[in-house]
Amino acid sequence: MDDGDASALREGERQMNVVMPTTSVAKPPGRRTRVRLKRINSDFSKAFPPDGEHKRWWYRLKAALGTTSSDFVNATLVQIQNASRLPCGGVSEISVNAVLAFIEGAEVKNEIEAALAIQMACTHAVTMAVLSRAGGAHGGDRHVAIMAAAASKSTRAYAIQVETLRRLRAGGSQYMRIEHVHLEPGAQAVIGNIESRGKEHE
Repeated sequence: MDDGDASALREGERQMNVVMPTTSVAKPPGRRTRVRLKRINSDFSKAFPPDGEHKRWWYRLKAALGTTSSDFVNATLVQIQNASRLPCGGVSEISVNAVLAFIEGAEVKNEIEAALAIQMACTHAVTMAVLSRAGGAHGGDRHVAIMAAAASKSTRAYAIQVETLRRLRAGGSQYMRIEHVHLEPGAQAVIGNIESRGKEHE
């Protein structure tokens, strides 16, 4: 191997060992789990798969709700129907699928997280309904004040729910630091936060 070949080989090895810069690539969103509704009466509709593939659809519903229980899925679908109605309307596929998308986006891991995510989704829906009624100042000052107060309470409730989910996933652990200060006989110490300040100008 002559010097030219050896040089080319070393250059090839050097290029292979170079770490290429990584870039963050957004993961394409997967297809959301959806339902179709068949009205049974004015207060209840039966959910069924949009594509007719019941077994795979049911499996995806369980995965979206973080559960292996069919009873939990059935109860959740009924609860979502009752709690996510559109203003002045009945059961809506749009509302139910919006709540399911919210839960799936939260990537819940178990039934407790799923229940909290359902509450968050429904709290959000209520907040938006209240804000829509407050918009335009219809109904006079008293009506607007009542709607504004209700919206304030629901937004605070939503923030608390988000924080609760964060703490639930973090395990609720708290950090405490304990420091021991050893003093020699006759020595003095100041305990606390000490801030250094520059000399004040006279």
